Amino acid sequence: MWSLIGGYLFIFLARVCDVSLATIRTLMVVRGQKLYAAIIGFFEVIIYILALGKIFSDLTNPLNLLFYALGYATGNYVGTYFEEKLAVGIFTAQVITLKDPLKLTEILREKGYGVTVIEGEGREGKRYILQIILKRKRFRDLQKEIDQWDEKAFCTIFDARLTRGGVLAQNRKEK
Repeated sequence: MWSLIGGYLFIFLARVCDVSLATIRTLMVVRGQKLYAAIIGFFEVIIYILALGKIFSDLTNPLNLLFYALGYATGNYVGTYFEEKLAVGIFTAQVITLKDPLKLTEILREKGYGVTVIEGEGREGKRYILQIILKRKRFRDLQKEIDQWDEKAFCTIFDARLTRGGVLAQNRKEK
């Protein structure tokens, strides 16, 4: 009986690990982190093959398939959770505020953010778009700054695959 429970647990945990790694690897590929993606993929496929081997050893056992599927679903959740905590990469944030956007620009620049101001035209006239490039690890701090300034500010966030030059590059050299 314990060997059955151990087998189910092995299948479940192996799937959690390999799917979590697959999720992180995929996001690394999208962000251009080829070396990390390759290293993660190496371990991912080893764990995947071990889990498959356990499943194929007894395809008539429906609980094997159940724990395999549960591990897969849990691995998706765990993988995205870890990816958020790793916060690898760079964001581009666009912010439109009606509360003195040029003053907010000064405040954000003083805090080390690279901010470019773009003039645009909205339904009700001229607007300033603050374009901010930042490391994902700093996103929550930026979000707090903007919410303190104007909780009704309109924000859009994009993943930036590659950046060169500018304030972000200067900040990298300092750290």
